[in-house]
Amino acid sequence: MDSLQLKKAAAAKAVEFVEDGMKLGIGTGSTANEFIRLLALRVKEGLKVTGVATSERSEQLCRELGIPVASLDEMPSLDLDIDGADEIGPKMALVKGGGGALLREKIVAFASARMLVIADQSKLVKTLGAFPLPIEVNPFGLEATKLAIVDVAKSLGLSGNISLRVKNNKTFVTDGGHFILDASFSRISDPESLSNALFSIPGVVEHGLFLNLANKSVVAMANGEIKVLEESDF
Repeated sequence: MDSLQLKKAAAAKAVEFVEDGMKLGIGTGSTANEFIRLLALRVKEGLKVTGVATSERSEQLCRELGIPVASLDEMPSLDLDIDGADEIGPKMALVKGGGGALLREKIVAFASARMLVIADQSKLVKTLGAFPLPIEVNPFGLEATKLAIVDVAKSLGLSGNISLRVKNNKTFVTDGGHFILDASFSRISDPESLSNALFSIPGVVEHGLFLNLANKSVVAMANGEIKVLEESDF
């Protein structure tokens, strides 16, 4: 199975966790898009759900396909959040934010009773960090914030290139009006310490370490098998 087929397979399994009447967090990214398309088919068949999308892109796709959506202010408590991940590591710690929606993704995940991650086998890792960690920052004081990130990383024995995200030859701007620094740390052996250290920097708005948020993962394996993993499986 190729990458797209694996994403579709994981998304199809994830739809099975959606129950009538649920208030859903709906993620962002290529795998989440496949989930949205399959969820829309269920909605056309009569499934009643309302979603809170984690990005303007996902909300637009939901509206185009007929999935009812609301804002998180209108529906501040959610039953289930379904989203992808860039890495899934020990204790179901995640790296997210490759699509640039990490702030809203984390807010929605925190507002949800449960979080279900959908991914393919390539996202399973023994140690987080091979995927550059997205760090959402305020544009004001960008260089000072970057230097502070370098310093806290050094204090934790981490190093690597930290680059400003650019898309279409322009600085990438999140839905919240922030910039993203992508930190190539390679190996993050202590995600909790790094999380706390990053939050100590005033210019850091959010980061892509999602800790103690995911409850289950639906993972499409390369051989076509679909695994539903709990935290204890890692």
